[in-house]
Order: sequence, then C-alpha cells, then structure tokens
Amino acid sequence: MKKLLFILLFVPLFMISCSESLEKSKSIEIKKSLNQNNNQVSVIVNVSYTESVDVIKKFIKEEHAPLFYNLEDSGIVRFEWFLNEKENTATLVEVFKNSNAFEELGSKVIGSPINLRFNELFKIENLTVLGEIGDKFKNKLQPMGPTFKSYVGGIN
Repeated sequence: MKKLLFILLFVPLFMISCSESLEKSKSIEIKKSLNQNNNQVSVIVNVSYTESVDVIKKFIKEEHAPLFYNLEDSGIVRFEWFLNEKENTATLVEVFKNSNAFEELGSKVIGSPINLRFNELFKIENLTVLGEIGDKFKNKLQPMGPTFKSYVGGIN
C-alpha cells in the first residue's frame, strides 16, 4: 500500500518537474533564422610571423585585444586570435554588428600606432571580408589584398 501511494504521488510530481524543465530549456534556446542576412560583417585575417611566440602572445593579450576591448561603442561582436605555434601562423577573427561599425573602426585603426605595430609583427597572408561593405572602404583595404564575399544564405 505504501509503495502504491508513493508511486501515485511521485510519478505526477516527476512529470510536472520534467515538463517545467522542458519549458525552461525552450525559453533559453537561442533564436535562429534561416536565410536572413543579419548584416554582420566578419573579417578573417590569416597571418604569419617571425618573432617568438612569447612576443606575439604578449602583443595579443596586453596590447591588441585590450585596445579593442576598451573601445566605446565599437560594434565589435567578436575579436579573437588563434595561433599555430608550430607553423608560426595565426588567424584573427573579427565580427562586427554591421558594415558601419566595421568601416568606422577600420578607418580609425588604419595607420594608427597599434596598426603599425601589427604590421611590424605580422605578414598578412590573406584577408577575407564576409558581408556587404561600401566600395570606398573596399578601396581603402586594397593594399592588404582582400577577398570580398557577399552573404547568400544559412542559419544565424
């Protein structure tokens, strides 16, 4: 009798608890869209370097990333470095909320002291801009030999 009473009380409570957990997990899910351009601009910069990896890491962690982190209202969504220490190569991934944010920040940085230091440390092997940007800014980027690619579709 006690077992039957336990089962009658426990099973409904367990089902309610599971139902609530499922509802909570659904509300936490990130909304995604199919084939809807979010107007973000992504920039992928592949570089090589000849300095020691310690010099490179110090520059990234103590100069480059903090500078961009501390910019007010820069429109940066993502700014991350990835290294291959064996091949002395690195990739910088930048994502901006839109082309205006990218162009505004890029115009400020090109020719700045941090940009000059970047050019001392790294050789740009290739630069890819994903998303729509203005022709005027495309021309500014030409000395870096960029590849431009327009949005077609996907999940975001």
